[in-house]
Order: sequence, then C-alpha cells, then structure tokens
Amino acid sequence: MTVVPGIARQRAPFMAADGRWISAGLALAFVVGLGLPLLVTVLWSLVDPKVGWFSPDVVPSSLALDHWKTALGNPSVLRALGLSILIGAAVTVLTAVLALPTAYALAKLPFRMKRAVEVFVLAPLIVPGIIVAVGIGAMFFRLDLVYTIPGVILVQTVGTLPLMIRILTATIEAIPNDLIAAARTLGAGPVAVTRYVLIPLAWPGFIAGGLLTFVASFEEFEKTFIIGSPFVQTLPVILWTYLGGAGIIFPNAAVVTFILLVPMLVVFFLAGRVLRDDVLASGMGKL
Repeated sequence: MTVVPGIARQRAPFMAADGRWISAGLALAFVVGLGLPLLVTVLWSLVDPKVGWFSPDVVPSSLALDHWKTALGNPSVLRALGLSILIGAAVTVLTAVLALPTAYALAKLPFRMKRAVEVFVLAPLIVPGIIVAVGIGAMFFRLDLVYTIPGVILVQTVGTLPLMIRILTATIEAIPNDLIAAARTLGAGPVAVTRYVLIPLAWPGFIAGGLLTFVASFEEFEKTFIIGSPFVQTLPVILWTYLGGAGIIFPNAAVVTFILLVPMLVVFFLAGRVLRDDVLASGMGKL
C-alpha cells in the first residue's frame, strides 16, 4: 500500500481490538465493583463461629452454616422479611395510584410552569432522604403516624413517587391523543378513559415503575428507621442493628444482606424478561 507523504493514515473509528479492551475493562470493573464484595460477603456468612476469621488469613480457615441456621431460625428476621415484602407491595400500589394523575397532566395537559412542576416532583430525589424523613416525621408525630406501618408506607411513598411519575409520564406521552379523543367522542368519561385506554396502554410503564418502586421500598432504611423504628422492623433496619446498632456482627450482617439481595435479584430478573428497554430508558432519560 502506498502511503502519501505528509498525510497521516486515518485510523478506523472502531476496531475489534477496541472491543476486546472495552469488554476486558467492563469485566474487570464488574469483578472489582461487584464480584469481590459479594465474595467477601459469602465468606463472612459462612465463617465458622468456633474458629472465626482473623488476619492474616485471606479466607476463613473453617466454614460452617451456623450463621445461616441462626438467621433463618430467628423469628425477627423472618418477620422483617415478610413485613418488608408487605410494605413494598403496599407502597408500589399506592405510588401507582397517586402517580397516574400527575403523570397524565405532565404528559398530555398544557399549562404554565410545567417545567417548575417537573422540578418540584423530583424534589424528594434531590433532597437527602434523612432530611425528608426528619421533616415529615415532625408532622407525623402530630398525626400519630409514627411507629406505625401506615406511617412507614406513606413516608416511603414520598420517596418512590418521583421515579414512578417520570416513567409513567414517558409512557403516557407515547399514547396517541387520537385514541383518547376517540374514547371521549364515544361517550367515555374520565374513569372509563383511564380504565380502558390509559391503564392498558401504559401497562409497561406501570410494570417498570412498579418493579423499581418495590426495590426502592424494600431497601429503604432512613425513612423507615426514623418513622417506624423500633416498632416497625424491616430487613434494612435489622441489618443496621447487626452493622452498628448493637456492635458490628459481620457474619450475621452478611446473612441478612443475602436475604435482602435475593428479592432484588428476582425483581430485576423479572424486569429483564417482561420490560422493553425503551420504556425504562425513556423514563430514566427524563430524570
């Protein structure tokens, strides 16, 4: 091949070697960022309580299932798991019901200061959760909602609403206005339009937002701890007691971490099977 003097040969914008380096970098980041912490957590959960795990041992010298048996036989841990699932389901349903009117207004109704309303909707995501919890807690004290499951459900809903609203807004924007106008022309009222047009067509958004809402509720700690503790004990609150509330107990904390992780993996597996990427991406793009 003849090379013209003074003119540098242009490099192809993307080569196979680049893809291999990118793949290797992503694999390394995955191993360092997720694989190693999970491996350490697994080892801590399997430490033999009679031997322990001390420096300079890189791995425990003896493994056992004692901590798993203790955790799974502990009524408080199983009760906290059931309560976390119950609260997560309630928060998901309440968030969907409250988010639909706001999402419809942002997607379909023209009004002034819409951008300001969108920023206001995102405020709970911008403000640290502990500040939101302390502010709401002062009001909940007057309403006798502290230390109650309904109070925890309400305070968690404050944190999950913004994400559900944005995902539903992106989904409803894609619904043709002609379908809504045709339903109204045929005599359908607001309730009928919502039931037979909006909800069926926005169902992917409900699923996407619902799965993320359940995950956010299931792992919520700050608001739950301030409003509900010590009478409302969810899994994150139990985990905190192992990590700092009653002295650091790494093996027990590792077991509770995996119990907390399993439902998250199930939810994200279901999300990957039933969701379209464009629904979730469009909603995330509006944050």
